[in-house]
Amino acid sequence: MPRLPRLRGREVIAALRHPDGRRTVVPVHAGETIGPGLLAKILKDAEMEAEEFARWL
Repeated sequence: MPRLPRLRGREVIAALRHPDGRRTVVPVHAGETIGPGLLAKILKDAEMEAEEFARWL
């Protein structure tokens, strides 16, 4: 499993747009980044593997 990056909420949302309509909640706060731990939980909620997420970045 690749290391998960630190990304802004809007970057995560852009990469999570999936054709089959999976959804999850992503916090978007000005100037804040989403760390690897929270990103891992978001990916689990979206039923997406880290490798698949990395392809969408």
